Amino acid sequence: MSVLTRDEAQLRAQFLDVHRYTVELDLTTGEDTFGSRTVIRFTTRSDGDTFVELKPAELRDVTLDGQPLDPDSLRDGRLPLTGLTAGEHELRVDAVMRYSRTGEGMHRFTDPSDGETYVYTQMFMDDVQRVFAAFDQPDLKAVFEVTVKAPEGWTVLANGVTEQRADGVWQAAPTPTISTYLVAVAAGPWHSVRSEHRGLPFGIHCRRSLAPHLDADADEILDVTRACFDRYHEKFAEPYPFDSYDQAFVPEFNAGAMENPGLVTFRDDFVYRSAVTDTERQTRAMVIAHEMAHMWFGDLVTLKWWDDIWLNESFAEYMGYQTTAEATRFAGPWTEFGVTRKPWGYDADQRPTTHPVAPDAVDDTASALLNFDGISYAKGASALRQLAAWLGEKDFLAGINTHFARHKFGNATLADFIDSLASATDRDVHAWADSWLRTTGVDTLTPVIAAADGTCTLAVDRAGSRPHRLTAGLYDHDLADEGRLVLRERLDLDVPQAAPEPIGKRPALLLLNDGDLTYAKVRFDDRSFDALRTGLSGLPDPLTRAIVWNALRDAVRDGELPPAAYLETARAHLPHETDLALVQGVLVFASGQIADQYLAPEDRPAALATLTSLCRDLLRRTEDGDNPGLRLIAVRHLIDVAAHPETIAAWLADGTVPGGPELDPELRWRVLARLAVLGATDEAAIAAELDRDPSATGQEGAARCRAALPDPEAKRAAWEAMFTGDALSNYLFTATAQGFWKPEQAELVREYVPRFYEDVVPVAARRGPAIAVAAGRFAFPAHAVDADHVRLGEACLRDADLTPALRRTLADRLDDLSRALRVRGGQGPGDERTETPATSETPEKPEKVKKSDKGDKGDKSYKGKKGKGSTWPAGPRPGLAAPASGP
Repeated sequence: MSVLTRDEAQLRAQFLDVHRYTVELDLTTGEDTFGSRTVIRFTTRSDGDTFVELKPAELRDVTLDGQPLDPDSLRDGRLPLTGLTAGEHELRVDAVMRYSRTGEGMHRFTDPSDGETYVYTQMFMDDVQRVFAAFDQPDLKAVFEVTVKAPEGWTVLANGVTEQRADGVWQAAPTPTISTYLVAVAAGPWHSVRSEHRGLPFGIHCRRSLAPHLDADADEILDVTRACFDRYHEKFAEPYPFDSYDQAFVPEFNAGAMENPGLVTFRDDFVYRSAVTDTERQTRAMVIAHEMAHMWFGDLVTLKWWDDIWLNESFAEYMGYQTTAEATRFAGPWTEFGVTRKPWGYDADQRPTTHPVAPDAVDDTASALLNFDGISYAKGASALRQLAAWLGEKDFLAGINTHFARHKFGNATLADFIDSLASATDRDVHAWADSWLRTTGVDTLTPVIAAADGTCTLAVDRAGSRPHRLTAGLYDHDLADEGRLVLRERLDLDVPQAAPEPIGKRPALLLLNDGDLTYAKVRFDDRSFDALRTGLSGLPDPLTRAIVWNALRDAVRDGELPPAAYLETARAHLPHETDLALVQGVLVFASGQIADQYLAPEDRPAALATLTSLCRDLLRRTEDGDNPGLRLIAVRHLIDVAAHPETIAAWLADGTVPGGPELDPELRWRVLARLAVLGATDEAAIAAELDRDPSATGQEGAARCRAALPDPEAKRAAWEAMFTGDALSNYLFTATAQGFWKPEQAELVREYVPRFYEDVVPVAARRGPAIAVAAGRFAFPAHAVDADHVRLGEACLRDADLTPALRRTLADRLDDLSRALRVRGGQGPGDERTETPATSETPEKPEKVKKSDKGDKGDKSYKGKKGKGSTWPAGPRPGLAAPASGP
C-alpha cells in the first residue's frame, strides 16, 4: 500500500476543501467483513485531479457527481478522481471492509468469557481508510454524520450523542469539524455507567464480563474525570468543544488510549480485575487527564501535518501529569514521570534514531508513525515543563489560550504555537524553540564546587548546548542522624551562568535539577557521591530521590558505574523506600536491564538472589498490612526473579502468599509463567488454569506460559504461531513473544536467534505496523548479548527489505544490545563497540549464605566485578536496622 507524502498532502489541501462526510456502517454482515457506504461533499478551487483513500475487501460501487467510476481503478489504496472542475462535488462509495485482529481500523473481538462480540475503531494516522473512504490527512477537516446498523442488543458509541432510530439503526449527532483520524465508533453489548456533569452527559463503558470491576472503580474514574474537566476549564478560556464525554475501555487496544473527541478509547487493562498499587491507579488518572487535554490540543486545534505530532502528545503528556497533580488525590505524578517516563525519553534520545522534538520535515505517514516515541512524549513534555518554568505559568497559559482562540476547529503548526506564546511574553520564545525543539541529544550537567576564604561557589559544567532553568538542592547531614540528609535551601539557576553562584558552607550533597524542571543527565561531585552512599533513602522528597536513582541509572548505562554497584545500592536502600513508583522503577531496571542484559550470564544467578533477598525484606516490612501496594510490588518481583520453584509453587497450591495477598488471577498467571520458565509445570497445569480463568487475560496468560515451557516442541509451536500463521491477535502475539525468550533457556532457543531475522521481515510486511512493532519489541532476542548477535542484526538492517516500522524498532533494539555489550565490557558511551562478548574477566565468586525456607536453594549476595566506581555502594544508612537476610 502507498503512503501519503507531505508534498501530496500540501497539494491536495491547496486543491480542495472537504465539507461533510455521511458514513453508513453495517456491522450485521458477518464475522469477517462489514459494510461501508460513504458520501463526501467537497469543493475544488480549480480544475484538476486528485485521489481519495480506501482499503476495502471489495469495492462495490463508486459514483462522482452521479457518474459511475470504475472500481478497478483503485490501486494501492488510492481511488483516482480525474477531470474535476472547480466547484462543488459529491463522491459516493459503497465498499465491503475487513475487520482487524491487530488493533488497526475496525478491530473485532469476541470475549472468551461469555462469547459476546465487540468492535471499535482506531483510525489513527492513516487507518480510517480501513473503515471508510476519506481524504485522509489531518488538515482536511470536515463534519461527520455517522450511522451504524448493529446486531440486536448492541449499543453504539460515537463522537457525538447516539440514538437508536425506529428502524434499529444508530444515529450519531453530527460532529463539529474534526480530522479524519479522530472519527470513532465503538459497538457491542457494553456495560455502561452514565452520569452528567456541567450539563454534559458523561459515560464509562466496558465489556459485560468486566462489569463488576468497572462498577467497583466507577466512582474513582468519574471523580477523576470531573476533577480534570473542571481544572481544564479553570486553565483554558475555550470551553469543552463537544456534546458529550464518553470513555470506553476496549479490548486488545494497542496504545494506552486514543483522544477521539467525545469518545476516548482506553485499553481495558485499566479496568482492574486484580489487585493494583495506588501508583497504577495514579497512572490511570494521568491517562484520563492526558486524553482530556487532547480535546483542546489535538482535537479543537489539530496539527497541520504529522511533523508537529509533538504538539499533540507533548502537550497532553505535560498537562496530564500537571493536572493529575493539581486536581486529584494523587500526590506523586511527577515522581512517576521522573522514574518511568523520563528515562524512556533519555534512552530514545541517545540512540542513532533520535530526532528533534519538532523535526524539520516528516516526509510521509510511514515516517511519521516512527515518531510516536519517548521523544515526542517524555522529552517533549519535559521541554514544556522547562518552558513553563522559564516563562512562568501565567504567561505560559496565556499563550496557550491565545493559540486556542486563533486556531479553534482549525489546524496549526509549530510556528503558530510559538507565535502565540511569544504574544504573551517579552522573552525570546523563538530562540528557546530553536534550542530545545530543533536539537537532539541529552545535555549532561556536572557541579563544580570551588572553596575560597571559608565559603564555596557553584559552577555548572554543561556538556551540551541548551539553556536550562533549574534548581540546585543543597543538603546537609542531619545532626541527629548522620545517615539522613536535610534540605538547607534550593537555589534557582540559569545555565549557562553569568558567574559562579555563592553557596556558603559546602553541603554534604549538591543535587542539580532538584525538582526535575529540566531535561538533562546530572552527575555528582565526589563528596555528594559519598553522601548518597548512606543517605539516599534518607532524602526527604521522593522526587529528589527519583532524580538520584535516574542519575545512577544513567551512570550504569554510560559505563561510569558498575551494574553491581547499582544492585548493591538497591539492596541497601530500597527496603527503606516509601514511594511505590520508585520501588517499582528501580526493581524493573535492576531485573530487566541489569540482571538480564548488563551482567554476564554467570553473574546473573547471584544478581537474582540479591533481588530475591531485597524483595523478602520488603515482604517482612509489610507484614502488618499497612502498605499493601508495596507488598504487592514485592510479591510480583519475587515471583519474577525466583530461581527455584518451591516457594512460589507452594503459593500457587495454597492460593495465597503467607501473610497475604491471596493470589488473584494476575498473580496466579504470573506464578505459573515463572514455573514454566523453571520447568516446574506442564501443559496440563496450564490448561487447568485456563479452565479456571477462561477470560481474555487468561488466554494471554496461557499463551505466555506455553511459550515459556523449556521444551523444544513448545518452542516450535510458539514460533510457528507467531511467524508462520496469522491467527494470533495483537495481544496474543505479544503474550506469546513475552514467553518465548528467557535467559535461563538460552541454549534451548539459540537456533532461533538467526531465525528471528529471517522470519520477522515477512511477518512485518504481511501483518502491518502494529505487529511489526510488537515483533521488534517483544519477539526480539534481547537476552542474547553477544557480538555475533549484533552482527546478525546489523546485516539485517543493511541487507533486508524492511518496513519502516520494523526498521526503526530493530535499530533501537540493536542499539540497546550494543550498549549492553559495552556495559559488560566496562566501556563508556564514547568507546568503540567491542567485537567479542565482554565476559573475559573472571568475576568474583558469589558469597554463599544460609539457605532459606520453602526449599529455596540459598541466597547469594552479588559482588560482581571490581572496577571504576565500585566503591559507591555501602550498607544501609545509620540509624536503621540493616536489612536482614533469609526468610
